[in-house]
Amino acid sequence: MADVFGRAKRSRVMAAIRSVGNRTTERALAAAFRRLGLKGWRRHVSLPGKPDFVFLKARLAVFVDGCFWHGCPKHGHWPKTNRRYWRRKLRRNAERDRAMTRELVRRGWRVVRVWEHDVKRMPAVCAAKVAKALFRDKLSGSRASRSSSPVSVQREAASPRD
Repeated sequence: MADVFGRAKRSRVMAAIRSVGNRTTERALAAAFRRLGLKGWRRHVSLPGKPDFVFLKARLAVFVDGCFWHGCPKHGHWPKTNRRYWRRKLRRNAERDRAMTRELVRRGWRVVRVWEHDVKRMPAVCAAKVAKALFRDKLSGSRASRSSSPVSVQREAASPRD
């Protein structure tokens, strides 16, 4: 069926649609945080890249990256229609993810990124990954290492499969 809108109008209509987030996966990770007794996290904190969870005192930003939008190597795919547009779009998303991680690290934050499919399949493992990043300084016995050399704990970057 042909689109009822012209190209410019369709672009404006689609640009006006705002996502409500990946609530299911974020709620699963929040529940896993609670089960592990992780405290101090906040949502909707104004930081570059809009992290899904932020541990302010620990200066740790957590992103739950959706498989399609962020190019998961296991579940990401290129749409069959308008391939050129989607390739550019998804590559820009991956570039933006890397840029936001670099910016947060530059500002003294640590970053953890987890895939949506991992949170759905094993939220406790993802929460443990966050806990490990949170308690890294306590285990090493030094808080100074965090402020002098921020670390980015990040998943591997990959392109979606064809």
